[in-house]
Amino acid sequence: MRLFSDSIGRKVLMAVTGLLMVLFVVGHLLGNLTIFAGPNGINSYAEHLHSLAPLVWGTRLVMGAAVLIHLFLSIQITMENSAAKPEKYARANYLRATIGSRTMIWTGVIMAIFIGYHLVQFTFRPGFTIGADALNRPDVFAMVVAGLGRTLVALVYVVAMVSLALHLSHGIQSAFQTLGLANPRWLPRFSGTAKVAAGIFLVGFGAIPVAILVGILTK
Repeated sequence: MRLFSDSIGRKVLMAVTGLLMVLFVVGHLLGNLTIFAGPNGINSYAEHLHSLAPLVWGTRLVMGAAVLIHLFLSIQITMENSAAKPEKYARANYLRATIGSRTMIWTGVIMAIFIGYHLVQFTFRPGFTIGADALNRPDVFAMVVAGLGRTLVALVYVVAMVSLALHLSHGIQSAFQTLGLANPRWLPRFSGTAKVAAGIFLVGFGAIPVAILVGILTK
């Protein structure tokens, strides 16, 4: 199977990269939620990650490649599908589609832009130095609270998480279906799992900027 030149191969590759990103998001959410344990929670987590620098950077490189491949293929497949579908068929398919499936390309683009913004704000941090906490560890807690403590920035994060939830509410089910794992018996279960996972990601990630903005998490 030619992954990039064959239509089935491209869809399989997009499904695999999508599920790989879902696994990363699960790990990222679990790490981020340590902020609710206070400065010691997330600062200890960040210090542990720092001690695993080769693994962390290896994961970043793999995930960066997965994001670029997924985005490129999604745009390509969307353009091919739009060119191939007659208008009448497209309208009928639109009526059967969910909000998540209809907005896949747009929520994907929003997430791609957000990932770049998020990396600049918290990973590369141009001209910004992280302070140290009482145990001389990088004070990630203070950095996150300061970074998300502005209304506009918090709103950007909430909108991005809504986009993520919409994208995954259809994307997870679609990935399993593409890989041939969703038969008529299992498809409703995968659909329900996708919606539950999307809701968990929305609440989990979205709770952080909201908690900072309303003063539950403060420096």
